[in-house]
Amino acid sequence: MSRTSELTHGPTGAVRPIGRAGDDLPDAAKDPGRQDMSIEPELDRLFRPRRVAVIGASDAPDRPTTLNWRRVQAWAAHTGGEAVPVNPRRDTVDGLTCYPSVVEVPGEIDVAILLVSDVDAVLPDIAAKGVRFAVIFAAGYAEVGGDGVERQRALVSTLRAGGVRALGPNTNMNLFEQFRDDLPGRSIALVTQSGHQGRPVFQGQELGIKFSHWAPTGNEADLNSAHFISYFAGLPDTGVIAAYLEGFPDGPGFQRALEVAARRGVPIVAIKVGRTEIGRSWAQSHTGHLAGADDVVSALFRQYGVARVNGLDELLDTAALFARAVRPTGEGVCVYSISGGTSAHMADMLMAAGIDLPELGADTIGQLREWIPGYLRINNPVDNGGHPVGDWRGRKILDAILADPAVGILVVPITGAFPPMSDAFVADLVAVSETTEKPICVVWGSPVGTEDAYRAGLLGSQLPVFRTFGNCVTAIRALLDFQRFQRRVAEMPVVTPRPVLGSTGTESVRTEVESKNLLRQYGIAVTSDELCADVDQVVAAAERLGGPVVLKAVAAGIAHKSDLGLVRVGVRGDDEIRRIVADFRRIVEGLPEAHWQGVLVCEQLDGGVETVVGIAPDPVFGAVVMAGIGGVGVEVYRDVSFRVPPFARDQAHQMLTELRGYPLLQGYRGAPAADLEALVDVIMAVQQMAVDGAVTELDINPLLALPDRAVALDALVTDTVGAGEATQ
Repeated sequence: MSRTSELTHGPTGAVRPIGRAGDDLPDAAKDPGRQDMSIEPELDRLFRPRRVAVIGASDAPDRPTTLNWRRVQAWAAHTGGEAVPVNPRRDTVDGLTCYPSVVEVPGEIDVAILLVSDVDAVLPDIAAKGVRFAVIFAAGYAEVGGDGVERQRALVSTLRAGGVRALGPNTNMNLFEQFRDDLPGRSIALVTQSGHQGRPVFQGQELGIKFSHWAPTGNEADLNSAHFISYFAGLPDTGVIAAYLEGFPDGPGFQRALEVAARRGVPIVAIKVGRTEIGRSWAQSHTGHLAGADDVVSALFRQYGVARVNGLDELLDTAALFARAVRPTGEGVCVYSISGGTSAHMADMLMAAGIDLPELGADTIGQLREWIPGYLRINNPVDNGGHPVGDWRGRKILDAILADPAVGILVVPITGAFPPMSDAFVADLVAVSETTEKPICVVWGSPVGTEDAYRAGLLGSQLPVFRTFGNCVTAIRALLDFQRFQRRVAEMPVVTPRPVLGSTGTESVRTEVESKNLLRQYGIAVTSDELCADVDQVVAAAERLGGPVVLKAVAAGIAHKSDLGLVRVGVRGDDEIRRIVADFRRIVEGLPEAHWQGVLVCEQLDGGVETVVGIAPDPVFGAVVMAGIGGVGVEVYRDVSFRVPPFARDQAHQMLTELRGYPLLQGYRGAPAADLEALVDVIMAVQQMAVDGAVTELDINPLLALPDRAVALDALVTDTVGAGEATQ
């Protein structure tokens, strides 16, 4: 099956939805019951239901269903609702009337909780009753593959027919946790696809960290992480959303949820596991080889200010800092401790993470020198030698540091307990935190963790407390990055609904001539080229272009000409031209898949930096844009960056600064700097191609970055248009 895509152009710089979808989508994307993000569920009724039907409720001793029924009953009472038992084999459960089916329960039901293994048997009753939400714990669906995938599709279709939204299947009881309501401040809202992975995060409330919700999404057959992120971002008490993610059943929907949180100023801290590669069917171009699913996820997170962490301990600690800390007014960090070694260690880690440790002002240093001996360093890090924290000087030192305008965050590493001085130190830290809006991050490094200063003093306060230097640095870096990101939110384009771009199975690789013609339509500069049918025309074209030229064989069915010896640079003279053209013909005629079309004579441009810009199709998020340092080594060095459309011009700039080879573009060892704005123009034009659905895959390599322009020396386009058809 082939399609022709028309290129339509709106206002300059406008980003429009992709206009066509492929057939080769992930199974979840082709599911007829797949979630439509335009239909927002009323999740208030899920988390605060008026009536809950527990199907399979029991009061038999030592039964898991009994434990779960009573847990839900207590949870419903705590949230102001009523739990109703449903079980055809019982008349009463714990003294309450038990109904044989959910249909026979009088009145409306907000949530049906399925504790039965034969889920399929009760689904029609739930749909007929018009229950708002069904929470399904049973496993054996899409996670096992095969027939399980079909069972999951049928489950969603049945419930959707009755207007029922589903959580799960393969979820657990974490939604019904008891949340402490005695903790002050903003809360963490938790989203986990694996319930067990969320438990060590949720248990942070035993350390005094406030939580408000926990959404264990399971298989995400219907409700998925995107719904809960959007919902939590709209709650006034949410200080941060913490997420453990394994996959995305609706990539564009997830992107829109990130946009919602970003515009509302709600930070997200996330772990993403389940790293995969884009299928080999996408690998015609360098771009297709380089874009892995995890690369795209990381790029998307950077694009929307999501802090990506690796461990569950980092997830809790970073989220806790966001929930507890007021946004810093400055980016300067000051380290203050009782030990020079401790100060140096923490300072090294902070600076290695790109965090600024500014020198303190002269007034501050003058004050500190009154209380700290002259042989100790005090210009940042500040080393007090120990004794000042045990007397009246301790509080004065803290006040002076926090008053310094260069200090936005104070970091206090306490590597081990040293009572009674550490008790006084902690008391001063807690007291001073109540007088300042500057975040004070304390690291309690004692492996014991039973000390009163830690358990009662620090954990009883609202100070962000860490157990390791590394987690403290990770959290501060995330806080500062989010602060910078929020300053650019106004420039972020609106995410509009769009289908995922997929393969139809009939992609064609365009020749370089056809590929460059498409680039011209989007305003991308290309070399001056002439396509010649025979060697005499090649000789004449080379004379017209003047100087050394580049010769390239043009043959349908060949993706990478240089790999086959079909590109020659610096060609001069009739004899050399005729010899090279003869070599080209011989090579192409030996390739059964290739069809000779002629020789492309191109102007030769020297100098500049070889870069690459392209489009890769991602099966989850659609067409993604790549930029990197190009040339023949692009796949070896993988110095590339990605973004998911739509993105603003500042993100295109950021793509370039993320490259390890960025100094080459700025001018290295006396070389002239490249025209960065011209490179950004190309990235934005390529984004427009991706949004228009103009191609399936694009590789502009090399894109020569010169001091005054950016010129495409070569291009490879893969699309669903026949190789000989031109796109108008």
